[in-house]
Amino acid sequence: MPQSIGQPLLRKEDLRLLRGRGRYSDDVNLPGQAYACVLRSPHAHARIRSIDTAAARAMPGVLAVLTGHDVKADGLADVPHTPIPMKPPADIALANRDGSPHGYAPQDLLPTDRVRYVGQQVVMVVAETLMQAKDAAEKVAVDYEPLKPVTVTAKTVEANAPRLYDHVGNVCIDADVGDVEATKAAFSRATKIAKLDTWVHRVTGVPLDVRAAVGVYDPAARKYTLHAGSGGVVRQKGELAKILGVEPQFVRVECGDVGGNFGTRNAFFPEFALVVWAAKRIGRPVKWTCERSEAFASDYQGRDQVIQAELALDDRGKFIGMRGSIICNTGAHSVMFVPLVKCSELLRASSATTASICAAAT
Repeated sequence: MPQSIGQPLLRKEDLRLLRGRGRYSDDVNLPGQAYACVLRSPHAHARIRSIDTAAARAMPGVLAVLTGHDVKADGLADVPHTPIPMKPPADIALANRDGSPHGYAPQDLLPTDRVRYVGQQVVMVVAETLMQAKDAAEKVAVDYEPLKPVTVTAKTVEANAPRLYDHVGNVCIDADVGDVEATKAAFSRATKIAKLDTWVHRVTGVPLDVRAAVGVYDPAARKYTLHAGSGGVVRQKGELAKILGVEPQFVRVECGDVGGNFGTRNAFFPEFALVVWAAKRIGRPVKWTCERSEAFASDYQGRDQVIQAELALDDRGKFIGMRGSIICNTGAHSVMFVPLVKCSELLRASSATTASICAAAT
């Protein structure tokens, strides 16, 4: 047997991809497929007064113009995000100080009341060709009433900050981690206190292939099929079934090659459900491919954390305590609280003796 321990492992997947033989989501094309274009919000925060789709529906090749009211009429559910997924033993639990459950900001497939970020999907147009879908999308007239947004993370927790939701406050998690009283005692006897204020800015991944999806519905088998790249098809199969209101055995999610993730593709995207739903409505496959400019605005983003940290030292320079405050901007919807959990863990792990972590997520 040749010696293998300690030897480099040769990569096996590169040659196929370098020769252009990969199959990404946009490479999926089905007979008779139609094409979708998504009209997106130009506002960070605005009330939707009305949506006029008459002119768009009259455009050549248009098969469907779908709004949030159509979503509600067909009984589709919101995207069922799990902001804090089942955690491994290494992760910490963040419990609200007052014992209340975490706040949850929902994500609907298409909004009916307000838009809450630039790039939010508002209307989906389906047509015979992509150009026809784009032309029709330009004919959709949306009457917006602009509302005041919050663009600075630290200001989201202020008492007079604009709220994105009437039933959910801006702060979804308000937790302490560590020994609060011991940390106070350490700082009370500290000779020196070092402070650091920083802001980790918002980022998004830029995968090699932008998001794309093809939706199919088989009326004979009553089965939905989604072709889309993601970070986990098993979980997304269950999520799509919940949105559609069917049992998981009637849903299939198929994923080919994925040209990068960076965390942006670990959660379910609204467009994935929209193409499957549209396919059922028009009776043929529906394909949607995100453009790069769309991706920058609509891909899930992360980080964006305001961090204030303090280090307590005695007269010999020994670290005797550490405390910090983290405000993590999770965006307009409760897609994922993991960045807050991980940052809290790092701050706690870096403490020499005790640590108190005050974490607030918006």
